[in-house]
Amino acid sequence: MKTVTILGATGSVGSSTLDIVGRAPEAFRVVALTAQTNAGKLAALARRHAAKLAVIGEEARYGELRELLSGSGIEAAAGPAALAAAAERPADCVVAAIAGAAGLAPTLAAARQGRRLALANKECLVAAGDVFMAAVKAAGTELVPVDSEHSGVYQLMAGADAGTVERIVLTASGGPFREWDIERLARASPEEALKHPRWSMGPKISIDSATLMNKGLELIEAFHLFPVEAAQLDVVVHPQSIVHCLVAFQDGAVLAQMSCPDMRIPISVGLAWPARLPSPAERLDLVKLRSLTFESPDPIRFPALGLARGSLERGGTAPAILNAANEVAVEGYLERRLGFLDIARTVATCLDRAEQTGIVVVPRCLEDVMAADAAGRELARDVIAA
Repeated sequence: MKTVTILGATGSVGSSTLDIVGRAPEAFRVVALTAQTNAGKLAALARRHAAKLAVIGEEARYGELRELLSGSGIEAAAGPAALAAAAERPADCVVAAIAGAAGLAPTLAAARQGRRLALANKECLVAAGDVFMAAVKAAGTELVPVDSEHSGVYQLMAGADAGTVERIVLTASGGPFREWDIERLARASPEEALKHPRWSMGPKISIDSATLMNKGLELIEAFHLFPVEAAQLDVVVHPQSIVHCLVAFQDGAVLAQMSCPDMRIPISVGLAWPARLPSPAERLDLVKLRSLTFESPDPIRFPALGLARGSLERGGTAPAILNAANEVAVEGYLERRLGFLDIARTVATCLDRAEQTGIVVVPRCLEDVMAADAAGRELARDVIAA
């Protein structure tokens, strides 16, 4: 039996993880569950899965959580320090699924424990890649990515000599606006952007998928996860979302990881690798599909991908500023203060200003990363307000 802690248990990745764990009670025991604001759902999940500890990030919700868990024997706690403490509790695997910069500190705390870390938080690698990977290496932590694309690469490269890899290709669905012209994109509403054709995701990542920023962020993640140079990473648009990645080797062979779109597959890899768990995911039928198509992303209609690649090449805190500015711009779009095309324009302006003002530096610790994150947000708010 493996013990599991889930940071961000009430989100989509956390819920899918608990679905897997709940189907195999003989294989997994839950140690701790955390959430940021939803005390009611957190308490219900903690009771259902017999967790030892439940932590709510928002301290004002502590009383509600404690009352909801009264008589259960489940320990309740609240606040940032309690989230980090939950990440540090002994467990065979910590699933890091807290979205956004709020997940940085607890996920870094988990990385320092030298156990398995199933990583779904993008910011740890995008904003704090060098700092985070240094902690992983120092602790000897087994890092298993949970994003479908990175999980696929992880599986394909198992046992391979890194020196034989020529190229890693991540696939993008293209989002809901793949075939829209630029004039129509300028008028795209948040409701239209949120209608992802393949995946059911939260608002922020759905908008990132529509702009292709999510693929840019995934390129940055892949750079830190795998032993390749930035020039060896690429993206192709694959609207069926069946092939999640490809790895090309120096002998001309290209391996692909394929499955029906279902986050429970990469999550189960994160929990059990190198073992394989039974999954309720739909089985892939290539005959029924008949064809799979691929195309190059359009850099004119979707410039966010190029912005992310540029920040990766610049290095230092540039990706942290990119990520922070994008979060603020996406929020502005969802609140209808920005148009769809203004998201990438805002991020581009922030990156230019950060470079001009000397904000882009080499981060030495999490505090440097958080300072860059704050600077990126402030730049974006100033740009939007202008």
